Amino acid sequence: MKLAVLYRGPLASCNYDCPYCPFAKRHDPPGLLREDRAALERFTGWVAATTDVRLSVLFTPWGEGLTRSWYRDAMVSLSHLPHVERVAIQTNLAARPDWLAAADPATAALWATYHPGQVTRERFLARCAALLRMGVRFSVGVVGLPEHLDEARALRAALPERVYVWVNAAEGRRYTPEEEARWTALDPLFGYSVRPHLSLDRPCHAGETAISVRGDGTVRRCHFVQEEIGNLYDGTWRAALRPRTCVNAICDCHIGYVHLKPLGLREVFAGGVLERIPAGWPDAVISGHVPLDA
Repeated sequence: MKLAVLYRGPLASCNYDCPYCPFAKRHDPPGLLREDRAALERFTGWVAATTDVRLSVLFTPWGEGLTRSWYRDAMVSLSHLPHVERVAIQTNLAARPDWLAAADPATAALWATYHPGQVTRERFLARCAALLRMGVRFSVGVVGLPEHLDEARALRAALPERVYVWVNAAEGRRYTPEEEARWTALDPLFGYSVRPHLSLDRPCHAGETAISVRGDGTVRRCHFVQEEIGNLYDGTWRAALRPRTCVNAICDCHIGYVHLKPLGLREVFAGGVLERIPAGWPDAVISGHVPLDA
């Protein structure tokens, strides 16, 4: 049995103030940070004890997790567990990556986002160079805003071809064909992000081989469906796993639509679903994958 777990605890603070993010420069009070740390330690204990399942874990904090020692510790400890296939986290790479030297590079991975205006390109690229030296798997990406295009092009040019650079369509933005073509030149899979996918009644891996977990152990099929289907810590999640169809009209976030079965993105990203790295990148032929929007 294989299961992908997307974990999101109470943490909602970030050291950046991106204008397109509602959690920019938010500060969590000490009590909430203690709650987040306790919840994460409980979760990592559950992962360590659940040896009858081949687990993959993606941390998707609302804020920046790697500036907190307990997320770094969790990444390291989980990477050494034999039944954990992958442990990854979404991060802005603000924290020095030296701690990853203690992790198993075959298991630990990063989904990194470059935020122009919050960090210099040179500093971000230095972080990427350190990851490359350590042999850590990672992807990097940007939000597809017009003011980010030149920086995104420079980022792509500066990184080795083997590093996948993805582009997220900016929320609420409509792209002209010319704009879409410019971003697709950087990310051949941008077409999946640029328009929402019709998902209602379509089969999805979420709730079957992928689940979303809150800090208190509440299990939902995914981050975007509020219905609770069990709890991690009382074992009810096991009986809840079954094939499901989506109850939402559309799905427009990568961590959601990557699991929609009609899109076939589990195959496109095979071996790198959680860290957002296409299978065989950059040699794989991916131009034939056309997004479904009907």
